[in-house]
Amino acid sequence: MVSRKLTIKNPNGLHLRPVGMFCKLAIEFRSKISISMENTNVNGKSVLSVLGACIKTGDEIEITCEGEDEEKALSVLSKAVEDGLGDILEE
Repeated sequence: MVSRKLTIKNPNGLHLRPVGMFCKLAIEFRSKISISMENTNVNGKSVLSVLGACIKTGDEIEITCEGEDEEKALSVLSKAVEDGLGDILEE
């Protein structure tokens, strides 16, 4: 099991488009993928679960991957979050 903490930089938080992109990437991996924030832990492959977490700008999330391709999954998903998941990030 591997995990990484990241801060959400998207100006509007994780709304439908970036969540959809995250889940689409997550589904490509065989590993179990979850997102944790404060007292919430959700399935990273479920759009409704991730949207339900109401992740906003500045929130710190932890992506956890567990399985045969966990290292690759964490690397790809972390990079996608850091790059804004398709949103234009304000610097």
